[in-house]
Parts: sequence; C-alpha cells; structure tokens
Amino acid sequence: MNRDYWGYFPPSRPIPVEDGIKARTQRGRFGEHWWSQRWIGVLESFGNSKRLGRGRTYARKGQVMNIDLQPGLITARVQGSRRTPYSVRIEIAPLSDAQWERAIDALAAQAFFAAQLLGGRMPPEIEDVFTTVGASLLPTSADVEMSCSCPDWANPCKHIAAVYYLLAEAFDRDPFHTFTLRGRTRDQVMEALRERRVAATSAAQPLAPDEKPEPLEETLSDFWTPRESLGDFHVAITPPTVETVLLKRLGAPTFSERPEAYLASLTLAYGFVTDRALALAFGASQPEET
Repeated sequence: MNRDYWGYFPPSRPIPVEDGIKARTQRGRFGEHWWSQRWIGVLESFGNSKRLGRGRTYARKGQVMNIDLQPGLITARVQGSRRTPYSVRIEIAPLSDAQWERAIDALAAQAFFAAQLLGGRMPPEIEDVFTTVGASLLPTSADVEMSCSCPDWANPCKHIAAVYYLLAEAFDRDPFHTFTLRGRTRDQVMEALRERRVAATSAAQPLAPDEKPEPLEETLSDFWTPRESLGDFHVAITPPTVETVLLKRLGAPTFSERPEAYLASLTLAYGFVTDRALALAFGASQPEET
C-alpha cells in the first residue's frame, strides 16, 4: 500500500476507556429484534466492511464513552488512539407533524396496536401502518446524515459504526427509541394514543344526560358486593409475556450519569425478582389457573 496516500492511517491501538459503554453482544450478529436489524441494515448499506468490523470491536471493547439520543439527533463521544475523544453526530430526518398525526390516528383506530404499544410491545405490523399514511418509522439511508471529528475520510468510520451497533442494543432493550429517532418521544406518542382511545371510548358509550352517580353514603352497606356474577371470571398467574415491561415503558433514568448501564442493571435485578417470586408462588410446579 502507498503510505503517502492521504486516506491511509497506520495501525494504532485505541486508548482504553475505564467506564465506556460495552456491548452485550461479544460475538455474532448485533440486533435481536426486527427493528434493531433494520437499523443495522441502514449502516451496512453504506459498505466499508473493514471499518464496520473495527466499529464492532470498538463497541465490544467499550470505546464509546457516552451516547445522547434526542428527537432526530444522536451525539456521542468515542475514544480512539488520540487523547481527545472523537465527536460523532448522527442526524435522522424527523417525520412532519402531519405525518405523525396521521400515523397516531391510524394506530389508535385499531385496538390491537393501541394495546400492544401501551403494553410496551412493538408489533412488526406497525411499519405497515406508517406506510399507509405515507411515512416510515424506521429510517432509510436517505434519512441519515453522519459525521465524525476523526481524520478518517470514510463515512461511516469505525467510530460512527461503534455508536450504531450500541444503539441497536439500546433499541433491543427499548424499541420506543425508534420514535425518538423520528422526532417524537415515547411519552408524546403514548399520551396521544391514550387521548384518542379515551375519546373513542367516550364517543362509543355516551352517558345519559340526566344520569347521575349514586351518592356514596347510600351504597356503603353493599359497597363490596359484586354487581355481577364472578363465576366466569378467572385469573391466571403466569410469567410475563414481555419481560420488565414497566422499565421498558419508563426508559433510561435521567438522574444517572450512565443511564443505559443503570437501566441494564435494574432490568437484570427485576428479572431475578420475577423469577424468585414465581418460584416461591409455585415451586417446581407450573402456574395454574385459579
């Protein structure tokens, strides 16, 4: 290789980072779920396989010092071989307000999507809903602008790639970060969905104009008496279909200097608590319907 070529960089070792964000995926493919794989697909569509491989190494070694995800914008610092960390910036074209409103209207109109999303799950069919309103939830290569302060001419460089791979793992833990990529926070989308579902329920079951609630003092004698038979009501205590759904809905805490690491530790602790609670409740036997 011609070492006078301006794009050539001699082999170097990055400066180790003591408290960097280290990938959970230490070998094999990044991205467990469809949305994370789509995100990785955008990165790999740019080519530069050697730099992507180095980016995976950086992600696994913990060279990324921090990642900040804001609506339509991702910033990060990555420690390379120089003393000053490199600054990575990834901009995602946000959906317009009109596109978001049409998408939320379409999601709220179908009880399945509203229930899934409000329950902390991301159904694969959600992309079809966005497509029907002329939008796409997951970005394409045309929606992404990337830059890094390193001297490498290639884009994406290994520093950008490392951030991409770690974001894929963050999306695995909380798929609602994909909303943030497109300009709306999870809280904004969830609140809009709730408002539409409440409005739809109220419209479907209007109260009579003259209907008034019965005074509480007149119902104390039979307050705890069921108004309907509970003979057909059954409760099944089973392991959750989505693990740590509450933590996924709440997201990474804002009070921690390392929110992703804090959330990962808390998720692990909640998993142990759930397993222990089920073991105490049922022992070695399977949960039974009661």
